[in-house]
Amino acid sequence: MGILKFIVRRVALGIGTLIIVSIVVFALTNLLGDPVTRILGREALPATVAAKRAELGLDRSVFEQYGSWLQGMLTGDPGTSYSNGAPVMDIVGDRIKNSLFLMALSAAISIPLSLFLGAYSALRRDKTFDRIMSNQLLVFAAMPEFVVGALLTVLLATNVWTVLPAVSRIRPGETPWSDLDGMVLPVLTLALAVTPHVGRTMRASMIEVLESDYVEMARLKGMPERRVLWHHAFPNAVGPTLQVIALNIAYLAGGVVIVESLFNFRGIGIALRDAIPEANAPVVQFIAMFIAGIYVICNLTADVATILVTPRLRTRLR
Repeated sequence: MGILKFIVRRVALGIGTLIIVSIVVFALTNLLGDPVTRILGREALPATVAAKRAELGLDRSVFEQYGSWLQGMLTGDPGTSYSNGAPVMDIVGDRIKNSLFLMALSAAISIPLSLFLGAYSALRRDKTFDRIMSNQLLVFAAMPEFVVGALLTVLLATNVWTVLPAVSRIRPGETPWSDLDGMVLPVLTLALAVTPHVGRTMRASMIEVLESDYVEMARLKGMPERRVLWHHAFPNAVGPTLQVIALNIAYLAGGVVIVESLFNFRGIGIALRDAIPEANAPVVQFIAMFIAGIYVICNLTADVATILVTPRLRTRLR
């Protein structure tokens, strides 16, 4: 029951966080500018402007607009685009699938790789592999993803080796896996942005576990070193790393905005880039809440997973 209460509290906290974020997002998007002026131009007649504002629902009070928008978000109808009148879901539906596929593929590559590199570096502590890997991870951790993406483009798509396309070639209606060559650079960029943080955390956690009493006791009992490392040390070292993994998976949701713009990948990043100059508030609001939702879900999952894999924490909740 203790774990169930913990999950209920975390879910309630996540819902509260999303409500606060929705208020902030709605308030900030109203500062993008007047969409009616952008649509009709500054020379439009007052009667035409008033009719357009009534059509978009902008003639109501701010509280009524927020309530209507929040209700639409909860029911799966986030409104219509100010730029072309199309439903927001028709605009971003395929783009969400593309971005989620990009995020999932990047996470599937970077997370196991970073866990292995961190664990192996801890096993080879202060040796050549550990020193080289620690320095390399530190370098990549200090580089923004757009710098990493630009360097990869120069190396693999333009000046040095032209072995990969510099931009994605996914057309509307196509699946992201229809252009796997065009996905290599975006996936590699995001993977290199995530791997250093998780790898360095895993190394520190693994070193602490390897110096613990129960690992020493397992060795004294005569257990094979491979079993000690991968059945006793590794699972216990992963627990403290789960929070960092969750944060970095959530970071991918924000990172795709920059990476997609860099490689012209048809996802939510391109949609957000196009919507902001147009003051297309419904699209911006939906994408912002989508990213916030991923952050909340990832953190909730990490909290629960940390409890489940850590016996000491499970005991405290009983």
